[in-house]
Amino acid sequence: MQTSLFASIARTAIRQAAVPFRAFGSARFYSEKAAEEVKPEETLSEAEIQFNALQEKYAAKDKEAAEMKNNYIRAIADFRNLQETTKREIQKAKDFALQKFAKELIETIDNFGHALNAVKPEILEANKEVKDLYDGVKMTRDIFVKTMSKHGIEEINPIGEPFDPNMHEATFEIPQPDKEPGTVFHVQQSGYVLNSRVLRAAKVGIVKDA
Repeated sequence: MQTSLFASIARTAIRQAAVPFRAFGSARFYSEKAAEEVKPEETLSEAEIQFNALQEKYAAKDKEAAEMKNNYIRAIADFRNLQETTKREIQKAKDFALQKFAKELIETIDNFGHALNAVKPEILEANKEVKDLYDGVKMTRDIFVKTMSKHGIEEINPIGEPFDPNMHEATFEIPQPDKEPGTVFHVQQSGYVLNSRVLRAAKVGIVKDA
């Protein structure tokens, strides 16, 4: 009976001593399983390493492509701005050259006008040669005026129009009861515009307010 009791106590002691070892073994098992699930990078497969490398290359190329696209768009915008600027500069150069030439033509037209105005009507009636010369000068002047008109040079003759300081230069004022004050009643010297830009303001006399 004593032997049986002793054997029972021994089995109980062995079972109690074995519990910590089973618990430790179980904890180690779960720890190893978690370690397998969270695989460190050095344990990645060759395919996974290549895939990660390709992803990095793709991201780098995508960034490079975006930068190249932005540079391309900026280059197109700069080129178009350069085109517009060059076009404006060329037009300015043309306008300046034509403006200088037009002013010289205006002086020629003035000289034709002075020559025609110097001939009195009675002389034209009395002398056929003078009349022919007068007609030839007038025809030449008309051709000049027509040619200038083709290139955008127009004469300013504002008789009866309201005075415009942007296009007219008032040289004198005279009250005239039958005319509206501030209107042009006399043109002392014709003005000219080039494509709506004033080359020379017309010198005029305007009606004074009584």
